[in-house]
Amino acid sequence: MGKQKEKKFSNLLFVVNPIAGDIDKEELEDEIKTECAEHQMKCTIYRTTGQQDLEHIKQLIEENTFDAVFAVGGDGTVSLVGALLIGTQTPLGIIPLGSGNGLSKDLGIPQDTEEALQLIHEHVVRNIDTIDLNGKPSIHLSDLGFNALVVKRFCEGDKRGPGAYAWIALQEYINYEPKFYRIETDTENFEGEAFMVTIANANAFGSNAAINPSGILNDGRFEICLIEPFPKAAAPVLLVRMYTDNIDGSIYTRRISCRKATVYNVDHEVVHIDGEPAELDEVIKVTMHPKSLKVILPIPEES
Repeated sequence: MGKQKEKKFSNLLFVVNPIAGDIDKEELEDEIKTECAEHQMKCTIYRTTGQQDLEHIKQLIEENTFDAVFAVGGDGTVSLVGALLIGTQTPLGIIPLGSGNGLSKDLGIPQDTEEALQLIHEHVVRNIDTIDLNGKPSIHLSDLGFNALVVKRFCEGDKRGPGAYAWIALQEYINYEPKFYRIETDTENFEGEAFMVTIANANAFGSNAAINPSGILNDGRFEICLIEPFPKAAAPVLLVRMYTDNIDGSIYTRRISCRKATVYNVDHEVVHIDGEPAELDEVIKVTMHPKSLKVILPIPEES
């Protein structure tokens, strides 16, 4: 990714989701303030409320000169903050607190809060690609089909965690019927039914199920990962393949690597972008933005 001289941070913004994770946020905010004070850094903490957060955070960024903005929460918080930083010189930091934390895992960010906090003063900054769907930014993974439906039901429910997600998936799977899609890309096309269509900039869902195990976050390409209709008996094998980075070995999967695509969502199936349900038109234009987001990563170990 190219070595670059890291400048020391002096002024940071932390966007904290107060309902993410099961740790005491007052205590965590005190730790953030202490860590920043120890390294002579100013810090501002913004707690999300679910009401006009995007506008409030955007205003804070415009009115201050922050060296970086840290998303302290789950995938939703990361997506919210990351979307504001695409195309800017301000890097995104992640302190993962959610039930999935998909992007932070794919980036190799520590899942332990104490270790992740060290990124405030020990880090490298690298550029990664982002994509957008009809102008809506996606940094990690977006879906049409079965998984998007499960995400929608999960977001509508009041239970959180992997157990709740798995229970919803099981319930929806029993009666789910594959939907029809037409996909045109700069490399190849697809027309037919699919159980799910994943537009992948990264590798794995927050559950660690790898839908795109060989995907690279800064190669100027994204992948469209298709799971075509399969017999019920094949479901356990497909699941095992996802959790062993071997999904490409299945006869029911197909992967298209491309730089641009148009997805025709003929059956108007539900969509999610980075774990959040989204409303999109039947025709979805997918556009790649190479190395458009700066991210804060652990210092690589010397090989």
